[in-house]
Amino acid sequence: MSQSHSDSRNCVKFDEAELRERLSPAQYQVTQEAGTERAFTGEYWNCHDDGTYHCIVCDAELFSSDAKFDSGTGWPSFFEALDPQRVEIRSDRSFGMVREEAVCAKCGAHLGHRFADGPAPTGERYCMNSAALRLDKS
Repeated sequence: MSQSHSDSRNCVKFDEAELRERLSPAQYQVTQEAGTERAFTGEYWNCHDDGTYHCIVCDAELFSSDAKFDSGTGWPSFFEALDPQRVEIRSDRSFGMVREEAVCAKCGAHLGHRFADGPAPTGERYCMNSAALRLDKS
């Protein structure tokens, strides 16, 4: 596995050819090209299994099933990350909208977006793409 660390963010970077070989086309498009899977099509949107959700690219632990909730949007949604430092929030002004993009802090993979319309206790909704995640069932 070829990795290098970015000087500016200590972000693990993977070789593009390796990622294209290791990830499915949908996983690559979502994580590396900031894509979005269609609602109600991803593996985890309606998953109720217990466990920890990891980044599909670098395997960082990101979310617990304990924080998962049914947002009615068709994407897996969480009201908080396992550790706020594991999910970096960036401004996203694509498609004429102002949103908060959620990326893996370890490798920079696009995960989805964060919105301020989630349930208590945080009021946040991390709206993730299943293609960016891997569930380690407990």
